[in-house]
Amino acid sequence: MKTLKSAVLIIVAGLTLSACSYISPYKLEIQQGNVLTQADVAQLKPGMTRAQVRYLLGTSLLTDVFHADRWDYVYTLSKKGKLVEQRHISLFFEGDALKRVTGDVVAAASAPASAASGVVVMPASSTAVGGGKQ
Repeated sequence: MKTLKSAVLIIVAGLTLSACSYISPYKLEIQQGNVLTQADVAQLKPGMTRAQVRYLLGTSLLTDVFHADRWDYVYTLSKKGKLVEQRHISLFFEGDALKRVTGDVVAAASAPASAASGVVVMPASSTAVGGGKQ
C-alpha cells in the first residue's frame, strides 16, 4: 500500500512538472518610441524650424551630442516577446531649418512634391521586421 501511494505521488508530481512546459508566461505588447504616421511625415516642409518639427512629431528620443543637426525617431513594436515592427526616421537640419528627411516612414504621395520643394525624402527598407534588420 505504501509503495502504491509513493508510485501515485511520483506520477502526479511528474505530470504536474511536465504540464509546466506547456504553460508560458503572459508577454505584454510593448510599443517604444515615437509613433509616426505617413500623414505626420507628409506635413514636414523645408525650412520648418526645430520648434515646428518638435510640435508636429514630438521630441526626438535619441539625442546625439556629436550630431546636433540630426534628430532620430525610432519606433518598435513587440508582441509576445517577438519584434513585429521597427521604424526609423532621421531629420537633418541646417541651422534652425529642416533640410532633409530619411527613413522608413515616407508618405508616397508627398515624396516627389517634397523633393521638388527642397526637402529630400529618401525611403529606407521596409517597415515590417519579420526577419529583416534590427
